[in-house]
Amino acid sequence: MDVLTGWWDDFFWGSIVILQVFLVALVMMVLFGLIGAAAKLSNSRIAQKLASAYTVIFRGTPELLVLLLIYYGSAIFLTNLFQLFDPSIKFVDIPPFWAGSFSIALIVGSYAAETFRGAFLGVDPGQIEAARALGISNFNTFIYVRIPEMWRLALPAFGNHMLSLIKDTALISIIGLNETMYAAEQAAGTTSKPFTMFIVAGCIYLGFSTVITLSVMLLEKRANKHLVGSR
Repeated sequence: MDVLTGWWDDFFWGSIVILQVFLVALVMMVLFGLIGAAAKLSNSRIAQKLASAYTVIFRGTPELLVLLLIYYGSAIFLTNLFQLFDPSIKFVDIPPFWAGSFSIALIVGSYAAETFRGAFLGVDPGQIEAARALGISNFNTFIYVRIPEMWRLALPAFGNHMLSLIKDTALISIIGLNETMYAAEQAAGTTSKPFTMFIVAGCIYLGFSTVITLSVMLLEKRANKHLVGSR
């Protein structure tokens, strides 16, 4: 393992960046998914069409292409915008961290929107009717009845979305974010040991994926424990 001497810090801090991107993108992904699902289930035809366009476009476009378009497209847009106020400005861009987090959240959020939509439709209508019969307001019914039931139904697929999210963080190295894959590429070029360096990167991603998988299993067990007791 002498070949890794001097690179452990790079891999460690690269792993921290992965975790940061994952957490930020996870929050945005949930928001995009819930907004997309709500739009698809709304009575507004415009909202339905916009949500359908969102899911079709981002589910049908290569992830790397979306990342590059957003990163470079935002730079062009911001540069032109700021030059309207100050022509001396040459170039403005979004940091790779935020551009990458936003991009992968948009992509995975398009899948989450369909997951959440199906989960909302899967909630037992009898529970909604029972809540109304008890005089529970629509808002409290949504918070205390529909959301918990939707979450239980969506959890298995949502776990897959989180796995996609953590793996997609590797794409952000393309735009210069100093995460694990970027560190592996730098180490491989310096040491001429690409196999070893990419194996280390793979083990780091496998570790994150294992933690996510085990966490989702525990959450599923907790969410379904009332079903086991009722059998």
